[in-house]
Amino acid sequence: MLKDAARHWGALIFGMALAMTSGAWAQEAVPVTAPTEHAGKVPGAPQIVAPPVGSAAVPGWNNPPQAWEPLSETRQYASLPGIETYRLIQGAGREWRALRNGPITQLGGWFVVLVLAAILLFYLVKGPIRLSEPRTGRMIERFNAVERASHWTMAISFIFLALTGIVMFWGKHIVLPWLGYSSFSWVTVVSKNVHNFVGPLFVFALLVSFLIFVKDNLFRPIDWTWIKHFGGMFGRREIPSGRFNGLEKVWFWGGLVLLGIALSVTGLILDFPNWAQTREVMQVSNIVHLVAALAFIAGAMGHIYIGTIGMEGAYHAMRRGTVDEAWARQHHRLWYEEVRAGERPEKVVAHPQPPLRPARAHRRA
Repeated sequence: MLKDAARHWGALIFGMALAMTSGAWAQEAVPVTAPTEHAGKVPGAPQIVAPPVGSAAVPGWNNPPQAWEPLSETRQYASLPGIETYRLIQGAGREWRALRNGPITQLGGWFVVLVLAAILLFYLVKGPIRLSEPRTGRMIERFNAVERASHWTMAISFIFLALTGIVMFWGKHIVLPWLGYSSFSWVTVVSKNVHNFVGPLFVFALLVSFLIFVKDNLFRPIDWTWIKHFGGMFGRREIPSGRFNGLEKVWFWGGLVLLGIALSVTGLILDFPNWAQTREVMQVSNIVHLVAALAFIAGAMGHIYIGTIGMEGAYHAMRRGTVDEAWARQHHRLWYEEVRAGERPEKVVAHPQPPLRPARAHRRA
């Protein structure tokens, strides 16, 4: 019975793969043939015939004309209720399309590539930031369970949104050429639905994370010194900081708050077109959403780098919630001193085991 089930599933998977591949091949242009009776040619031989005007087989068939007639954009009568049901042609759509498919697509792509190159160069030159002192074995709580849950919900939902957004935005340039039209259409449809349903979860995670971390992200005078000297990362000693340093606070207010609001508002406008917004609102929201998403992706790449391979012990802080005392003292000295003084809710959660002493031999009198 198991063999029959495996055989059926194997045939189904093979058939789906064959159908997707055949669909991709079917997208290639096929010449239209017609019999010919010219002298010196074999009767009935195929001859390429130009497709009729307006056919979808002609490249660029769906490009709008350079200028609409005045009557095309004039308000007309429509018996259907609803906003803009009377408007057949919206000329601003041409400007939105040219801006989205032109400068934003090209410049946005190069922007992301340059950020990746900068991170790679920083890693090759600087390398990971390692501890300057040996570990003590005493572990200090860095993030509790609620804080880690909100962060990972936001992070995982962002990964899904970034990947599906890249497919929808640059897919026809980087995915379509090797996947084909039929398979790419399936990938795009799945990406669109995943993006639409994960988006509200990301908005909720942003709000929860803001409420949890805002109290520790208020700027202090030492933060401006940290930002001015880039934390002393290129020097011999890091500048002291609180629970979050100056750069982390910049990412909190500029990324999570400012870009997060832009992404959330425009994303919800695009996700729910039944709110009766006009096409101009949808188009402006799309442009703002794309620009904010590109900036958020760039900042998140730097954040992910520092939180993983860029700094020793940083991933353990968010994965397990604790850091070694040496890590806290080196990277967040002010926070470490507050924890040791009992001024913070975080506590020392583990102590090293004392070394075993060999038993002393009893001396005889």
